[in-house]
Amino acid sequence: MEFIDVIKARNSVREYSEKQVEDEKINYIFECARLALSWVNKQCWRFIVIKNKETIEQIAKTSVINRWLRTAPVLLVACADPADSGSNNSQEYYMADVSIAFDHLILAATDIGLGTCWIAGYNEEKVKELLEVPKRIRIVALTPLGYPVDKRGITEQITKTLLKAKKRKTLDEIVHYEHW
Repeated sequence: MEFIDVIKARNSVREYSEKQVEDEKINYIFECARLALSWVNKQCWRFIVIKNKETIEQIAKTSVINRWLRTAPVLLVACADPADSGSNNSQEYYMADVSIAFDHLILAATDIGLGTCWIAGYNEEKVKELLEVPKRIRIVALTPLGYPVDKRGITEQITKTLLKAKKRKTLDEIVHYEHW
């Protein structure tokens, strides 16, 4: 696919088939994430791959809005070691570093036919406890990973309706030239 076609094809998938994701595909998307840019090239990101259905179920239960996660064959947890990043203008750049790598991962997954959904609504302390994540490490985001079901189910339809997810702002609304 052309890059813009990958970007346009990416959507938030909330229903997955039971088909298992091949290890080669998982390795490919992590290779794409590994190549992301970061603060002084420190590469603060760390990832946890979860295939155990019981663990995925436990994580799904940590947030009322994420019960649907249990349908995913794989759950990826994007973490950061803030010590491997920096700060400027009162901003901690580990969030940007991990987000860039995670975006690479999500677009790579889209390109090879896998579905994802960037999850920010989770209980960090509960997830850290379940996965034995060290205190200094921050969890930045989660995503299920798998093959989307062929047709949009009721969960997808309701989410799209409530979030109006396909409506995008125009360039005139987001780009300023020379000044605000």
